[in-house]
Order: sequence, then structure tokens, then C-alpha cells
Amino acid sequence: MSTTVALLPLALYNLGLAFGPIVGAPLSETFGRKVVYQSTTPIFALFLVGSGFARGIVSLTICRFFAGLFGSPGISFAAATISDMVPLLERAPYMAVYYSMPWLGSALAPLIGSYAITGKGWRWTQWVALFFTAASISSTCALKESFKKQILKNRAKELQIQGPVPENRTSRQELQHFATTTIERPLHMLFTEPAVLSLCLYASFDFGLLYIFVVASPETYSKVYGFDLNQQGLSFGGFIIGSCMAALPVILVDRYLYQRNGSKTPNRDGPRTSLPERRLHAAMFGSLLLPAGLFWYGWSMHSGVHWACPMAAQGVAILGAMDVYIAANLYLMDIYGAKFGASAQAANSFARYTLSAGTPLFALQMYQGLGIAWASSVLGFCALALAPIPWVLYHFGNRIRAKSRYPAGD
Repeated sequence: MSTTVALLPLALYNLGLAFGPIVGAPLSETFGRKVVYQSTTPIFALFLVGSGFARGIVSLTICRFFAGLFGSPGISFAAATISDMVPLLERAPYMAVYYSMPWLGSALAPLIGSYAITGKGWRWTQWVALFFTAASISSTCALKESFKKQILKNRAKELQIQGPVPENRTSRQELQHFATTTIERPLHMLFTEPAVLSLCLYASFDFGLLYIFVVASPETYSKVYGFDLNQQGLSFGGFIIGSCMAALPVILVDRYLYQRNGSKTPNRDGPRTSLPERRLHAAMFGSLLLPAGLFWYGWSMHSGVHWACPMAAQGVAILGAMDVYIAANLYLMDIYGAKFGASAQAANSFARYTLSAGTPLFALQMYQGLGIAWASSVLGFCALALAPIPWVLYHFGNRIRAKSRYPAGD
């Protein structure tokens, strides 16, 4: 089959990740986080089993889509779960580590997968993922509920206390409410809120870049340096190091700029608040690293240069992309609060996974058609065009927030 068809399972998996939060997020706010984690993770495992036993590209693609759909809660509202448990001013280190994990997983997966394929065959890529999932299923059994409203409901039920009377809605009104909170509001914020639109565009490019590297990087190292399948997995060394380092700038910004410059105004999450724009220092730092790393990667990738050089460049590019991505998510949560922050995150998830579903389908062709240097340069120019976004929001964010239709609130 063609390369494009062979990449469809990856593309459809990302598409499942894009649509999963549309249903999963409101279910977690209705029934609590715990029940959604515990119900979706085993179904995700079943579709991994289906992928491993697939006998054709059609069944494999379908199973991968539904695996993404039911696997999405682990990455779509895990940030909300952390927010349930950690006060606002202490949240950044936890969020930074959490947001780094999907990127690190994407870097480690080709390395593990290459050895699984050469040793056991391609089906073992699914069995290895299933082993990790089995471990996570055992941990979800010990989960406690973290969502405040659900905790209060459970406590009232145990104490036989009458809680607030639920709104009496008809089926049509329930459907309309569901559509408004899960589809209409995130899309409306995406296209009407300048901060959401600009940062979602930037985060989507960064996330798409991740999958461009996943698809194109093994091919380029094979072509230029003659790497075999196992060595192609090792070529993600820079990617892995960049992913591990990405949380550090965000944590330093939080400790030395965000928290130290906070006001003394009390709020429900902590003793102080700070300007949300201070979150963007990490994104401003990343906006400079990203294009530099992309140009360095593209023009150092030839046989006369040691393979470690473009590998280091890839690590710099990933470090920059992740710092923009992490800081953008923290900033959106700060400016929209608990009331509309989930919708802003849903808009971000939908945008980035929709884009990343398409990037694997053209990444390899772009590098083959333009060459490694100019394909990377095109990405570098795109990164340069997006680089002013955090700088503009840092200087004019206060004015932009003042005109928002979605003020922060509980």
C-alpha cells in the first residue's frame, strides 16, 4: 500500500483524540472524573487488542480511531483533574510535567516500537501499549473522586442530605444545553476570542510539528546517515532530551516571575494572584528557540556533519515548541478561570488534534519534494510568523482580556 494509506491509522487515532473530549469533558463534569477514567480506559485497551489482531488496513484504521476516542480522557481533562487538587499558585510545576508527558511518549514510542518490530513483528507495538494500559487500569481502580461538585453530591448522599434541586429540563433543553457547553461555546471562543484563536493556532502548529518529526525524522536519518530501523528509533534522542527539559523553564518562570510578582489580593485558590501575562515568559523564550532549532536542523542534516548535530537541533526545536505549548495552556486557564477555562482547553484540544491528524499525511512528501533543508526552512518560516503572538499578548493582554465576552470566574 502507499505511504499515505499506511499513515491513516496514525491520522485517525489523532482524529479520535480530537473528538473524544467533546463528550468526555461534560461527562466528567456530570458524573465526576473517576467514573469516566474507569469506564473508558478498559474500552481503550479492548481497541488496542483489536488493533493487534487486525487483518487489514480498514479494521486497523477503525480500531485506531476508537482507541483514540476512548483514550482521550487521559489527556483531555487530566489538566482539570490536577486543577481540582492543586491550588492555583502551586499548579504550574504539576501542569508543566503533565503537559510534557504526551510529547515524551511520542518520542519514546518510535524507539520502543522499532525494537518491538525487529524482534517480534509490528503487532507487538500494540501489545507493548497494552501492557502500559493494563498498568494504568490497575491504578485507576484506586482513584478517588477529585471533582468538587461530585464529591459534595456523594457526601450529601452518604449523610442523607437533600442537595440542590436539579433544573427541570426537557430532553430538547438537555440536548441544547449539551450542545452549547460542549460544541458551541468552545468553537465560539475559538473564533471570537483573540487570545484563544492565536494561542490555539500556535499550539496546533507546535503539536503538528511533533508528528512531522515522528513521521519524517526516521526517513531523513535513513537517507542521509544510513540508519537502520533500530537506529532510526535512537534518532529521537534529541527529541527525548528536549521533552525532559521543557518543564524546567516553565517552573523557573513560575517561581521567579509569576509567584514573586503576585498581588496580596486573596482568592479561593491561594493567598495571592498574579498577572496571567507573566505565564507567557516561557512562551516568549520558546518562540525564539523554535525557529532557530528548525533552521539549524534543516541545514545541518547532511553527510558531512555528524548525526549528533541535527539531533541536538531537533531537541532545541522541541524544547521551544513545548515551552510555547505549556505556557499557552497555563495562560488560558488563568485568564478564563474555572468557569470558561474548560471550554478554552476544549477549543485548544480540538484545534491541535485536528491539525495533527492531517500533518502525518503530507510530512514525508514535503521532505521528499522540497528536500530536508528547505522543508525544515518552511517550518522555520511558519514558526517565525507565529513567534510574535506571545509577545503581543504579553504587552496587550490586559486590554484584550478587558474586551472578552468570557470573564474569568468559578
